[in-house]
Amino acid sequence: MALVVKTSILPSAGKGLFTNKLILKGQKIVEYRGEIINWKEYERRVNQDRAGYLLYINKKRCIDAFDAHQYKARYANDAKGLSRIKGLKNNAVYEIHGDKGFIVATRDIQVGEEIFVSYSKEYWDCIRYNIKNNLYN
Repeated sequence: MALVVKTSILPSAGKGLFTNKLILKGQKIVEYRGEIINWKEYERRVNQDRAGYLLYINKKRCIDAFDAHQYKARYANDAKGLSRIKGLKNNAVYEIHGDKGFIVATRDIQVGEEIFVSYSKEYWDCIRYNIKNNLYN
């Protein structure tokens, strides 16, 4: 898959993940890669403010891409996040296959499009709570 990391079309979202080739609905776009840790270690990292790029497989296996800048899946944004563009929707989902995680297309994604995947309602509820209560440095 020909994926490119560049500035997201979402305001204030930083970098985003784009495709240079047509991606068909149901196709695996990219494997989510990073350091393999357990949930207890992830909770420890949350307390150190080293969180935000986790894909949960199970309590014993989580993929942490916080320091894994070389892996492109970490750059996929959520169209339903803090900054939105009216009418823009997610075009992919996270899927777990065995002990690996993938971003998979939920519709055909055209050349040049940004890949968007849901981080979950719970994730954004937590982010909004932290912002509201000034829990970020």
